[in-house]
Amino acid sequence: MQPKKRSRLRLFAGKQYFIWRRYIEWVVGKEKMATAFSREALPCKVFEHATPLLRKLRKVDMQLQYNKITNLRLAVQRLDGLILHQGETFSYWRRIGKPTRQKGYMEGMVLYYGGFKSGVGGGLCQLSNLIYWMSLHSPLTVTERHRHSYDVFPDEQRTQPFGSGATCSYNYLDLQLRNDTDADYQLRLWLTDTHLHGEWRSTESPLYKYEVYECDHSISLEPWGGYVRRNSIRRRLFARDGSVAFDEPITDNMALMMYSPLLKENSL
Repeated sequence: MQPKKRSRLRLFAGKQYFIWRRYIEWVVGKEKMATAFSREALPCKVFEHATPLLRKLRKVDMQLQYNKITNLRLAVQRLDGLILHQGETFSYWRRIGKPTRQKGYMEGMVLYYGGFKSGVGGGLCQLSNLIYWMSLHSPLTVTERHRHSYDVFPDEQRTQPFGSGATCSYNYLDLQLRNDTDADYQLRLWLTDTHLHGEWRSTESPLYKYEVYECDHSISLEPWGGYVRRNSIRRRLFARDGSVAFDEPITDNMALMMYSPLLKENSL
């Protein structure tokens, strides 16, 4: 997967094409979108997770991460309490909307073709990553998810398998989930001083517990001189008696590494 260099004009034109194609899909699409909210928590907790708000990254201005917290607070206000009824679809960007300065969004860190830059609304991938990871531990069906094409930062302090996130970019790189169960599901999100927290809650206890894991992990030196990282994400479904009911594939990942895998963490 040797990276291809494209002109700024081609990148801009391609992005605009996919953005407007998505707008058209929103107008003509037949999916029943989730729109209901409730501030009262549904009775059954399905899964919860939290990720730290601040992380020291080499050559990244910490102010971008402080700004990210503002961006996350604004986005969480648009999602916290959302109810997915049976047959409804959740779209990350349709619920949040376009992040703009007029709405209060600030310059945060945006991953960009193997590097990073500042951009309005930057840092919202942390929220889409959290929602995707929680959804893998639920019966909800992931209908759209986009993987990261570049592995930009090393695994220091990583608590989840490589490739278990969901990148996002307004509006064409979306995260979408569908509720194919007979129960209602509710997304709960909040920030503390140190972490972004989330829960999936439901009107009924799920039949299974979920374990998400990676396998077939490899790092290869390609003929053109770069390193490529690969793995597969799978999950086990445990019945209430503790037995394994299913072991199923989730996704395969492949990403171009933007750092040497031979470097020690404290040298990065």
